[in-house]
Amino acid sequence: MKYSPQNQTPADADVRRAIKPVIVYPVDTLPLPNANIYDEARANLEQIDEVIVAPRDAECFHVPAGHFFRIVSIEGPQVGDLNLWNVGDVNERFFSGKTRALHGTHVSVGDRLWSNLPYMRPMATLTYDTLDWYGWDDDGGGVHDVIGTRCDPYTNVMLGGDEYHYCCHSNLIRAFAKSQSISYDAAEPFVHDVLNVFMCTGFTKDTHQYFMKASPVRPGDYLEVFAEIDLLGGLSTCPGGDCSSGHSSDDAACYPLKVEIYKATKGLPADWHPAERSGYSRHHGAKE
Repeated sequence: MKYSPQNQTPADADVRRAIKPVIVYPVDTLPLPNANIYDEARANLEQIDEVIVAPRDAECFHVPAGHFFRIVSIEGPQVGDLNLWNVGDVNERFFSGKTRALHGTHVSVGDRLWSNLPYMRPMATLTYDTLDWYGWDDDGGGVHDVIGTRCDPYTNVMLGGDEYHYCCHSNLIRAFAKSQSISYDAAEPFVHDVLNVFMCTGFTKDTHQYFMKASPVRPGDYLEVFAEIDLLGGLSTCPGGDCSSGHSSDDAACYPLKVEIYKATKGLPADWHPAERSGYSRHHGAKE
């Protein structure tokens, strides 16, 4: 335990603890992606662009709606921190918390990356994952988490007392500021909690603390994503490298990552259209 209880255990403690859990968001009515559309489209892909993200840095990239992008390991085991924005309105961004609530702590093929309120729609769908074999290890670890927020210089100063300027938070600020031609101060509020691509994480069994361990990713592995709307992506190569030891320093071996962007050469079904934002009225109980 992380703390010592201040209160005596009540007589009915076991009864209270034995109550069965209830899933917070039952997904029986969650709109499911049409896997056939993705499968048919990805069978005929043409690469139209690529971006190399240098170690301990970040880059932004554009993915039109109906296109695919892949985050690819190219030189060595490396974790990436992914942000997503709506190209036409960067106030709409990836909502890792709601994605976690709907799909779980780690995501893979068939899961969707949802946007923040009031937009609340799937920004992207995961369509292929060369690490889908990993599953859950004996420590409870899995790959591609939506738990961690991103390494940042503020927490680093608080815990270690030193300034480090190449945390994923700062990397993403630099990349987003460049893409929007704005200052770092103006860019910072748009950098948000991430999808930790290739990162192997979980919670310890005793104290339930967030842990990381060496990523199983190897050169040639990739995570493939379908853009449900016009996307601006931001990818940081984490200074922790494969995150087997630490982060927020220059100690770990780090490698570049590649982003490949593809279009479906045979197109998409005529009735496919970009995801629509939430249909909620935004009445919020206002009196007439």
